[in-house]
Amino acid sequence: MINIISIVLVPLAAFALGSTIASTRPMVTAFLSTGAIFLSFVLCLIIFGDYLLNIYDPDYVLTGGFPWIDLSYGGEEFTINMGFYVDNMAAVMLLMVSGVSTLIHIFSTYYMADDPRCGRFFVYLSLFTSAMLGLVLSDNLLGIFICWEIMGFCSWGLIGHYFEKEEAGLASLKAFMTTRVGDVFFLLGLVIIWSVVGSVHFRDIYAGLEQGFFSEATFWGMPLISLAALCLFMGTIGKSAQFPLQVWLPDAMMGPTPCSALIHAATMVAAGVYLSLRSFPLMEAANLLPFIAYIGAITAFLAATMALIQKDFKAVLAYSTISQLGYMVLGIGVKAYNPAFMHLITHAVFKACLFLSAGAVIHTIHTQEMDRMGGLKDKLKITWIVMWCCTLAIAGVPLFSGFVSKDRILGEALIMASSHWVYGLPAVLGFVAAGLTAFYMFRMMFLVFHGTPRDEELYGHTKEEKIQWNKNIPLIILAVFTLGVWFCGSLTGQGLIPLASDRYEWLQTLVVRPLDPGPLSEEEAHHAHSVHVIGAILSLVVASCGIFLSFMMYQRRAWDPRRWVQALSAWYRVLENKYHMDDLYIRGLIGRVLHPVCRGLGQFDLRFYDRFAVDGWAKVNEYCFRFARWFDDLWVDRALVDGTGTSVRLFNVVLRMVQSGKIQFYIAVIVVVLAGYIWTVSI
Repeated sequence: MINIISIVLVPLAAFALGSTIASTRPMVTAFLSTGAIFLSFVLCLIIFGDYLLNIYDPDYVLTGGFPWIDLSYGGEEFTINMGFYVDNMAAVMLLMVSGVSTLIHIFSTYYMADDPRCGRFFVYLSLFTSAMLGLVLSDNLLGIFICWEIMGFCSWGLIGHYFEKEEAGLASLKAFMTTRVGDVFFLLGLVIIWSVVGSVHFRDIYAGLEQGFFSEATFWGMPLISLAALCLFMGTIGKSAQFPLQVWLPDAMMGPTPCSALIHAATMVAAGVYLSLRSFPLMEAANLLPFIAYIGAITAFLAATMALIQKDFKAVLAYSTISQLGYMVLGIGVKAYNPAFMHLITHAVFKACLFLSAGAVIHTIHTQEMDRMGGLKDKLKITWIVMWCCTLAIAGVPLFSGFVSKDRILGEALIMASSHWVYGLPAVLGFVAAGLTAFYMFRMMFLVFHGTPRDEELYGHTKEEKIQWNKNIPLIILAVFTLGVWFCGSLTGQGLIPLASDRYEWLQTLVVRPLDPGPLSEEEAHHAHSVHVIGAILSLVVASCGIFLSFMMYQRRAWDPRRWVQALSAWYRVLENKYHMDDLYIRGLIGRVLHPVCRGLGQFDLRFYDRFAVDGWAKVNEYCFRFARWFDDLWVDRALVDGTGTSVRLFNVVLRMVQSGKIQFYIAVIVVVLAGYIWTVSI
């Protein structure tokens, strides 16, 4: 238990200590942060090794917890517990997050060495990785939400690292506010589940689904399980940049490139997909999977088309990230639970490597414009080789990891499409996006590294690459793990051409979805295998077409891309404007809806609330004060206070007349009284 908690506490301690010395000892902070995440990686590696070597059974779960808030009183009990939940999927996820983050930290010591705010950068990095590890370990939705929000804050700080640039500040604010939309729905879903199940712990949620807690719960006629699942998935849409909230991620490129590698590969965007995987039984029971499949497919297609025309190096990778996240969400929607998680892991590796390689190029030539590059393979040979490995992986070329994971998702999409017509469009969009991915990634490589230099002056000032341990070693390690054989025991991932024993299919063996219905029947398994073969062939065909088109346009120069731009000029303008999504939000939703509403609320506040509720109460208070003053003057002061004094004086005058002290007066009074008594008796 101590080792598991230390996975989170070690980088958190580095954050706390680094915060005190970041401004005075930036490089000490950097190496402190790097050492802390490396120690977390070692602990994660131990846990992963225990599962992989069958020390723990595939169904074994490590759990532990402690009471966080206890508001129990009398007979009423109200406690909130926090704890960790380590199953096979969490063990793999922990290894990926800590391993990739360690390599990004090492690379950052090279990339950020001359930055005056280097210490501040690593402080954010430590808190960010600690929160992501805490999210993976959490055994409940509330713990995930807390770590989720911490990452949102850190992403704001990292994206806006160069805050002297107005664009960076706006980008960080855009990312923060856009993801908050999904976060609000996530919190609402958490409350709904709490109200129905009485807990937000995953085990209790799974047990509640089996016991039918949600079967009769409705809200305005809508099943609460559907509302809860939709709210949780909205959290995924925001955090994992899915349509229609994908607009924040391309602008997040304003942060340092290692920050982009961390946010867009191993941590923040992966958190949304991880949430959906953890909540998969809930979403399946709510019949939300078709909707999820459409969102993922549309996201993958739209982002891939926008990547086609990008001229900024990092922008291509940003849209590529959105597209690949769409594939993961598509996998969840077509019940490809294991392939979706596999693609999350493989994508984290090759996308982190792509971003770090791009950072190495940008750090060397000091520009991100691909139109000024070309021929860099002769100057940056190691980076060129590493980026080709990652490009082949993401493009879906056999022998590489992207082919294995992505094609399993597409195969499952084909299976669902063959059984349910509603899945037809997501399957088609998935295959089209696969071809587009191969095209724009090879286009990027040809523009950056091949051909003749398009800016001779820039090329002339580019120094030849020299091996640096904190620059090249992380890239080489990540590139090695882009090979598919690390994740499966066959060439294609479908078992067509085995390369190793089936026992090397460790990822498929370890990771099993919660409430698994069990193995397929022999007939279903045969049908699935046949469709997977067709999917693998189709995937190869579309990827080959994309590679061929890219080669003919940007390497051979046989086909002029400008002719395609002219022929598709209307669509090109739409892509330039990012499908007008920013215009829709800024000019439409914000400009025509939110601004008028805010102005209306402002007028209501000024003319009604301030005038009547605020200023009106001032008038009421003034009248009350005047009445109170009149009442005080007339009744309290004059009648009660002054009147009491006057009465005392009058009584004193009468008393002095009666109590004169003369015996004659007293005798006269006695005579009068006796006379009156006698008269009264005689009557």
